[in-house]
Amino acid sequence: MDTGNRNSMIAALVIMLGFGLFAYFLPTIMLAAAGISPVAGVAVVVAFIMCFFIVFWLRARSQNRKQD
Repeated sequence: MDTGNRNSMIAALVIMLGFGLFAYFLPTIMLAAAGISPVAGVAVVVAFIMCFFIVFWLRARSQNRKQD
């Protein structure tokens, strides 16, 4: 395994662990936000799902720019 692949794997692992930890606490966060407003509870979940895909999309764009 070369350095580039190892760094990519470590970055993906850190991102996945970060999102996994946030997902573990997501029900508590969502219920707290829903106590303020049901729309806020939904917004927290939607933001979580969107951020998950946006982070990996930005990482892929960054990797493509490094290759060019």
